[in-house]
Amino acid sequence: MTQQRSDAYRASGVDIDAGDELVRRIRPLAQRTAIPGARGGVGGFAGVFDLAAAGYGSGAPRLVAGTDGVGTKLKVAFAMGRHDTIGIDCVAMCVNDMLVTGARPLFFLDYLATGRLDVTVAEAVVQGVTEGCLQAGCWLMGGETAEMPSMYADNEYDIAGFVVGAVGAGDEIDGSAARPGDVVLGVASTGLHSNGYSLARRVLLAEGAERLAETPSWSPVTLGELLLAPTKIYRRATDAIFQAGLRPKALAHITGGGLWENPQRSLPSGLGIRFETDALRPLVQPVFAAISAEGGVSTAEMYRVFNMGVGLTLVCERSEAEATMLALQAAGEVSAVIGEVIDIQDNAPRIAFDRALGDAPMPAPHP
Repeated sequence: MTQQRSDAYRASGVDIDAGDELVRRIRPLAQRTAIPGARGGVGGFAGVFDLAAAGYGSGAPRLVAGTDGVGTKLKVAFAMGRHDTIGIDCVAMCVNDMLVTGARPLFFLDYLATGRLDVTVAEAVVQGVTEGCLQAGCWLMGGETAEMPSMYADNEYDIAGFVVGAVGAGDEIDGSAARPGDVVLGVASTGLHSNGYSLARRVLLAEGAERLAETPSWSPVTLGELLLAPTKIYRRATDAIFQAGLRPKALAHITGGGLWENPQRSLPSGLGIRFETDALRPLVQPVFAAISAEGGVSTAEMYRVFNMGVGLTLVCERSEAEATMLALQAAGEVSAVIGEVIDIQDNAPRIAFDRALGDAPMPAPHP
């Protein structure tokens, strides 16, 4: 099955293909700045810097850094007048990208920009950042608050985060150990996390933000509460796996691009993944089916825009799958075997599904 385009997402104002093209163009620009110690490059989940290679001693750990924001999920927070969870999302989006390298976060900084500073709102945002750092086990070192009149609409702001962590040279997870036949596990998300909100809002709030206060027949909470559910931080999950004496061969944080794009970023060229649709189906929360059914978004496109209930994928030996799932269960995580690593020949797609996802929308969720 070929790589899917995201026409509905493009119609809501986000062009994933343009984003991919930008990464292709700027990668060589970033490569020109490489200095001793630089590893990898643009396009990975997080950047890795080898302190030993930079002359800081043979036993020095590798630094890992990443940055991210929350996207148009902020619009839901603005509409609801609730700002205490957005900071958790900001930390999660940065930290989860770091965790997939095997690193542990050390410290975090935030950047909050607004047209007019509302101290109460800003405090609530930073309370969320603090909670996210507590969940991630890292230090909120500091940040920057910028008040820029005329740059932002009244009562609106943007937030970005920056995280730095470290991993021992022998502990880094880079996918190089993965082999065909390895098992792919999916760890459940808490919902949309912080991706796809331009499309989700276009569909679910087409009749106005008033719907945020309503409780859909398929949800135990209001639509607003559901859409503001914080992004899961997977620090406890990865710690539980490592403490059990297990070491995944590859990890991927499922963000924008969904299961079509993110898992392949964790594997070397020549390897891909075949997903099992029957195994994925139980992980899909009703909100995804509602977006697909109400917006007429094809099932295939849904799997490119959203995480579809899988916030983290993990590659391991088939013989270690059960032990890994037990470690995740002990950490309070829900996981399932959702596919396997495959050989990729010539120019074949690196992500495949065992059956066509199709151009038809998903059925509406049951009450």
